[in-house]
Amino acid sequence: MMKIDPRNRRPSAIRAHIGESRIGRAGLDNASVVRLLPNALTTLALAAGMNAIRFAIQERWEASVIAIAIAAVFDVLDGRAARLLNAQSRFGAELDSLSDVVCFGVAPAILLYLWSLHGAGNFGWLATLAFGICAALRLARFNAALSTTSLRQAKAPFFVGVPTPAGAGLAILPVIASFEIGPALSFHPFLIALWTVGSALLMVSRLPTPSLNAIHVRPRLRLPVLAMIGIFAGASVDMPWAALLCVGAAYLGCLPILMMRQRRARPVRADAPSLEPEV
Repeated sequence: MMKIDPRNRRPSAIRAHIGESRIGRAGLDNASVVRLLPNALTTLALAAGMNAIRFAIQERWEASVIAIAIAAVFDVLDGRAARLLNAQSRFGAELDSLSDVVCFGVAPAILLYLWSLHGAGNFGWLATLAFGICAALRLARFNAALSTTSLRQAKAPFFVGVPTPAGAGLAILPVIASFEIGPALSFHPFLIALWTVGSALLMVSRLPTPSLNAIHVRPRLRLPVLAMIGIFAGASVDMPWAALLCVGAAYLGCLPILMMRQRRARPVRADAPSLEPEV
């Protein structure tokens, strides 16, 4: 801070001092607003999850699935924005976990129950409860890991168990398949209940699951990979449900591959904090 001699109070010096103070305060205020961006994205994800529940109650199945997908996009963006802006905090982590319970635990469970599981009676309701409870347990495991690890810890090469957004996507794959194939595809409610329970158990399992941090593209394959991404994005515009089904099938196909790779590698301690995923 610039000190002004009271015996030499020149107007120009005083104006410069006041201007520096205002600029400093404005910079701090702007920085604080920018650092709210990750939490704002998390709030938007929560709003999308609540709308997914509303659309499911109104039997607007496609709108409900789209709302869950939008929540997943915001869930990815808020973590990236927090690391980019160095705005990671315990409050943000807790808010993100609470939002994930609604968006990827409660909303998919209600969607599945109103879409099909209610036809399975009590077993269908138990599957609904199992999915919501397993999502909450996974998030609680992540919060417990935060108490012993740093929020800025390096990302693990793979996740432990299926993350809640991916678990929600796997659970609603039958709903997405019905959009693509049409009324000709009708799943029995008991089969949907078994699928829901399986998706729930994957979330609380210790299985290694794919993470983008583990994907390394060789220099000679970068152009073909970019071309494939562009083609896939173009096809997604015309066939969004088929594209989502392909993503879900590819994700499921990666699980046994990662399991075999983990068995060949050195065993990992179950309590290793570096493998606790961001959910």
